Amino acid sequence: MFGMRKKSGDPELDAAVRELAGADTVAFGGVGFAGTLLPATEAYRRVGEAFAQRPRQAREQVDWLLRHGSPAGRAYAATLLEQVDPAAARAAWTALGDDDAEFTTFAGCTMGTTTLRGYAADRLSGPPTDRHAE
Repeated sequence: MFGMRKKSGDPELDAAVRELAGADTVAFGGVGFAGTLLPATEAYRRVGEAFAQRPRQAREQVDWLLRHGSPAGRAYAATLLEQVDPAAARAAWTALGDDDAEFTTFAGCTMGTTTLRGYAADRLSGPPTDRHAE
């Protein structure tokens, strides 16, 4: 479903990108009353850390994720770009703004559903809100 991807040479980065490629939920912190970190949230953090150690490989994987990931995976990828290349992130959010694919969001104990179109519009409208904080 997600297309072929060139491996980065970093097994942890590759595993994190695989996790994000199939993600169905976007959450940047703990969810539920217990504040549990979802596997996709942990993967998002690993990819973010990879930008410091292997920026070229991390960028290649994030670019692949933007093209081939699940709707939530693409939202994670565009968010990761915000930290390293704001212009590319803005272009990614603009492109995602035409996509009505749905995914689940979590902000603490609050679960919701959105579309890439709606999420992208939110990200393009101004600075990140608390629900996007890491």
